[in-house]
Amino acid sequence: MIIKKGLYLLCLCLILLFASCSYFHSDAEYHDNSVLKNSEEYRIGKGDVLEIITWKEPEFSRDIAVRIDGRISFPLLDDIQAQGRTCSEIKNEIQEKLKEFINHPVVSVSVKVPGSQKFYIIGEVLKPGEYPLAKKITLLQAFAISGGFSEWASKNDIILIRNEEGIDNIIRINYSDIVKGRQLDLNLGIKADDIIVVP
Repeated sequence: MIIKKGLYLLCLCLILLFASCSYFHSDAEYHDNSVLKNSEEYRIGKGDVLEIITWKEPEFSRDIAVRIDGRISFPLLDDIQAQGRTCSEIKNEIQEKLKEFINHPVVSVSVKVPGSQKFYIIGEVLKPGEYPLAKKITLLQAFAISGGFSEWASKNDIILIRNEEGIDNIIRINYSDIVKGRQLDLNLGIKADDIIVVP
């Protein structure tokens, strides 16, 4: 029993170590948007930079930032509403409108630089602050990104504040219970505008 428990803890530590390392190689790696390129869940927002490619039509291929009004400008087309929509929805609109100028246009749209979705981690971590939500991450990965806990952190009294439909919901997190496997369901996926408080 003791050996099994020791092996479990060793494996868990190795997993956390590799998760931490994967987020500290470079800023470029953290901003990798491979998840976002194909995600139908990601809703574009102000500040995102879109990569729009029209096959064999370089004059209709470019990187475009979503303006403060939530729209983008594209050659020969009227302004296109981008905020709140998916890449697929924007691709379909551009592709349809380009038919007036190009025979059988083939368009791809992806998020090159996510700038609209962020989360926040404050309190007793080594690097508190605002972080771009550049890929799907969990609570444990958020702790790794922020450098881990300070020596004064109350790891078992962490609070996650999540706004849902205009209401701030408070989720209490016991870090020890997660890493010991007692409450793995609380290793939640981080959502835009989540605030993690480490007292």
